[in-house]
Parts: sequence; structure tokens; C-alpha cells
Amino acid sequence: MLGLPTNTYLLLDALITIVGLVLLITKLKVHPFVALTIAAGFLGLTSGMPVAKVMKSFQDGFGGVLGFVGIVLALGTMLGKLMADSGGADQIAQTLIRAFGKQKVHWAMMCSAFLVGIPLFFEIGFVLLIPLVFIVARRSGVSLVKIGIPLLAGLSVVHGLVPPHPGPLLAIGIFKADIGKTIFYGLIVGLPTAVIAGPLFGSFISKYVPGNPSTELMDQIAKESQHENLPSFSVTLITVLLPVFLMLLKTFADVFLPAEHIFRQWMDLIGHPITALLAALLLAFYTFGYARGFDRTKIMKLLDQSLAPTAAIILIVGAGGGFKQMLVDTGVGNVIGEMAVQAHVSPILLAWLVAAVIRIATGSATVATITGAGIVAPVVDLIPGVNRELLVLAAGAGSVILSHVNDAGFWLVKQYFNMTVAETFKTWSMMETILSVVALAFIMLLSVVV
Repeated sequence: MLGLPTNTYLLLDALITIVGLVLLITKLKVHPFVALTIAAGFLGLTSGMPVAKVMKSFQDGFGGVLGFVGIVLALGTMLGKLMADSGGADQIAQTLIRAFGKQKVHWAMMCSAFLVGIPLFFEIGFVLLIPLVFIVARRSGVSLVKIGIPLLAGLSVVHGLVPPHPGPLLAIGIFKADIGKTIFYGLIVGLPTAVIAGPLFGSFISKYVPGNPSTELMDQIAKESQHENLPSFSVTLITVLLPVFLMLLKTFADVFLPAEHIFRQWMDLIGHPITALLAALLLAFYTFGYARGFDRTKIMKLLDQSLAPTAAIILIVGAGGGFKQMLVDTGVGNVIGEMAVQAHVSPILLAWLVAAVIRIATGSATVATITGAGIVAPVVDLIPGVNRELLVLAAGAGSVILSHVNDAGFWLVKQYFNMTVAETFKTWSMMETILSVVALAFIMLLSVVV
């Protein structure tokens, strides 16, 4: 085509498509769902794929992703909403703050965010916990940035590395990784990464950018919880971490028991992400619902409210799956995989690099993870012995690097912390970059032993 070798043409076509995708999202402000759909169609048509198969390929990729991820996102979002409105998130944060004391309150905020962030989207966790940052800053006199950066690090690291967040879930499906092992490795990598990018970096940067919250915002949100019947710390923790426990238990059963063992067979059902999240949600109906005085009407209203904000996310996730499938079906993924094999580039490093470049260009961690995983996935079949779970983590780590002006999270942090654009770069953007690079370093270290 155009007188170019087939592989060269496919690579050029993919590059033009990805650049076009970036421009549609960043310059023309096209919704990511629409942009991904257009980009997938363009790639299919220009790559020489039969016209009749173009939309079929996109449809298969879209449906294949949402058949699993859509259910998990819905269940996780419902669980998060019940935890929020019952005061469970407040309980976790307040308990840890009392345990750590005011002098080490920034460590408490990181731990709170790390725990609360497991079942919640980043934005929801941020809105839930930011009032506690303001309350603690007002009471203790500690810098807002010193308290806030650890909170952001805790939320961001689980968003990028730990299922049931959409990015890791998508990458698990693309790489055909084990979800229990991914959670286990994600927690091993995520906790020390959050410590370095959170409390340690936050303590340093707060000396130069302390943060200056607006009086109006402080008066509006720096209030103690209005809930009179908060769930206890232990009840909240058991409810939130139940799906993680069940999925990890399934993994251990798969490792230590033969396939025909009855306990392993039952754990394959109980520890499946959909079953595990459903079990936690059913438990939450009581612990975060009826036990708090909520009737059936109230619980149903909260569940309905929780699903509305996720509609756009689910569409973007599905379209990303369609775009990924187009990369596979056109042969672009295989070409890149063969090049990586010949260049002897570590698949883990490649997954991180591709996701990082797309994250910087588009501002979307989910788009970065989907595209990065879709491009790197063929390498798994060409290079034996690659740890699929670590590939998931590498794509997730790359997807959170250098949040800047094309990311909604950048402006969310800027406005709440009342910082200038330059100060937001020095704090939030730098924290995200440190988090991404440190996570990659820990992933590479972990690859030596697993």
C-alpha cells in the first residue's frame, strides 16, 4: 500500500490513527467514546480490512469488554455509594486519624485513601475524603498540601493498579491475567509506592507549596460527619475488603489445590469478581443500609443515583475495547510485538512506555491503559515466560504519569487546593509522575522473583 512494505504501512497507519485520536480528544474536544469509535473505524478502513468486518470487529471488542467490566463497574459503584452515604468512608478516615495522631496525620490520610479507594473511582474517593483533609488542616494547623498529597497518592495508586478499577480490569482481560494475583501484586507494589509519592513527597513539597484553601470552601466542606449512626471501623473494613479477600482466596486455592478438588471448584465461583462484589454488595445492604436506618426505598434511591455518573465511563471503556480489537484484527499489534521481540525491549517496560505516552497525550488513564495493553498484548504470545499480571500493573503505572491540563483531575485538585497552575504542576503533577516511575521500579524488581 502506497508502495510501502505491509508492516511499515500498518505502523504508519496506527500512528496516524493514534495521533488523530489524541487530537480529537484534546483539540476538538470530542467525547472520548465518540473519538474512540471514529478512530477504530478509520483504522479498520485504512488498514485494508474488509468493509463488512470493520464494525463487526469493533462490536466484538466493545461487547467482549463490557460483558465483564460493565457488570463489575456497576456492582463496585453501588458498593461505593452505600459506603459513602452511610458514613463508612468517614469512619475509616477518622479511626486512622485518631490512631496516628495529629503529628502523623498525613500517614493516616494515605492509609484512609488506600483502603477507601479500593472499591471507589478516584473522583468519588476524592470528593468523599477531601472534607476530612480540610477538617484536619483546620484543627491541626498542618499544611493542606502535606495532608492532601498523601490522600491523592493513596487514591491514585489503587486507581491505577488494583481491580475493580476499570483500567486494571481492562488490562486483565486483554492480557488474560489472573485477577487474584493482580490484586496481590498490586497491593505489594502499591503500598510502598503510595508511601514514597504520598507522605514522603508531600512532606517535602509542602515546605515550598503549603496550599491556601479559600475561606468560603473551608467553611462549606470542613464539617464533621452529619451521620449519627456510623458503621464501626471493623464492620466497614470487613464489608469493603470482602471482595478482595474472596478473590485472593480463589487465587490461593488455584495455586495449592488440584483442579478437581471440590473446594477449589467452589472458590472459582465464589472468588469470581462478579460473585465477590455481589456478595459484598449484599452484605452492604445490611451493614451500610438497614443497620444505619435506611429503608428499602432509600437504598434503592442510592443505587439508582450511583449508576448515573458511570454511564459515560462504561461507554468509554467499551469503545476502548473496540479500538483495542481493531488493533488486533488489523495486525498492528502483531507488528509491534515482533518489533519488540527483535529489539529485545522488555514487555513490562514497553507496556509502561506506551501507556505513559498516551496518558500524557490524552489525559485519560483508562484510554491509556486500554490502548497500551492492546498494543503490547501480542508480545505475550511471542515472548514465553512474561508475567501477565505484571504487564497489567506496568500498563496501569504508565497510565497515571504526569497529569496536566488535559486531565480533569488536574483541575479538580487545583480548584479544591486553591493553587495556581504552576503550583498544581509542582504538587499534583509531580506526585503522579513519582508514583508512576516508582511503581515501575517496584514492578521490575518484582519481576525478578515471580
